[in-house]
Amino acid sequence: MVTTKWVFEPGHTGAEFCARHMMVTYVRGQFKNVRGVMEVDPDEPEKARVEATIDATQVYTGQPERDAHLRSADFFDVDNHPTWTFDSSRVHRVSATGFEVTGDLTVRGVTHPVTFDVSYLGQWDTPWWEDGQDIGPRRRAGFMAKARVNRHDFGVSWNDVVDRGGVVVSDMIDVIVDVEAVLEPAE
Repeated sequence: MVTTKWVFEPGHTGAEFCARHMMVTYVRGQFKNVRGVMEVDPDEPEKARVEATIDATQVYTGQPERDAHLRSADFFDVDNHPTWTFDSSRVHRVSATGFEVTGDLTVRGVTHPVTFDVSYLGQWDTPWWEDGQDIGPRRRAGFMAKARVNRHDFGVSWNDVVDRGGVVVSDMIDVIVDVEAVLEPAE
């Protein structure tokens, strides 16, 4: 077994969430600089391990007042829980480039199992710049992961009622993570 280590490149890795808002539209939020590591045996990808961390204090929706509300105890409570984590426990191959990655997602200090549908987007040798010099090439791989979670499972339960029994924020939230991982050189 030859395990390779891939490190998420924070500047090119991000997460997004999408929630139904006021019963009529969707609001999206982003987190940049997602950090993580994957350990993969290319011959047995089902034995891969994935760990990721999101800095919840950096939520961005394009509207500063909403971002502040999301950081508050009503939603993410970043003063007490500034980071979210994911730690995989199972990888199941569903196609040549498709996987289901199950693991523990921790938000607001509450942990629940979540399964992400992951698409492997391929890999490529690319330049690698340090101190103004290309010291590459370095191998990069891309992935897109999607999951749907119930925000109440994680204690994110603030809401308000609108006309005819509607709500301000949907219970179900779509989560999308775009990963650009860089292969660590063999030691």
